[in-house]
Amino acid sequence: MNNNQTRTMAIFAILTVLMAATRDHHFGSMLHLPDASLAIFLLAGLFLPRIALPVLLAEAGLVDYLAINFGGVSDWCFSPAYWFLIPAYAVMWYAGHFYAARHSQSWRGLALFTASAWLATSASFVISSGSFYLFSGRFSGMGALQYAESMTGYYGQYLTGAFLYLSIAACVQIAITNLSGRSARA
Repeated sequence: MNNNQTRTMAIFAILTVLMAATRDHHFGSMLHLPDASLAIFLLAGLFLPRIALPVLLAEAGLVDYLAINFGGVSDWCFSPAYWFLIPAYAVMWYAGHFYAARHSQSWRGLALFTASAWLATSASFVISSGSFYLFSGRFSGMGALQYAESMTGYYGQYLTGAFLYLSIAACVQIAITNLSGRSARA
């Protein structure tokens, strides 16, 4: 196995473990880390081949199944709208893939990464929240405007969770790049 394959396998392993460890509680608490799924899909698009997208989607579904059926997690969010997580996560993956072709280790590169992540996370929020409103069957008496107002409070948590993990990943990437540059000069 060459260095690129080893790197790819290590990143894949880290992302799958992170998803398994964080997916059962979406916003986190004092006892649980926030869900890292949004960041995982963006990072997978950035670093991993296309096959990672369906594999990670399958893992997300399996973790949710296990959490609901064996982990005591409420099934309140599980509805026909659940299937719209596929395009919501695909948006994240494609944002990572988009950025991968334009990556640069610079302030401009960081700004593009941040903008790409923000736009993708926002689009993912609209897809997942909008589909939940339209297809979950839980809001038949609530108007779209009222629902949108009630969901705005979750948008900040949605962004914060994703950006927490993406910030950590960016710092790790910068540290690895700097360390590998130093060892190459030595």
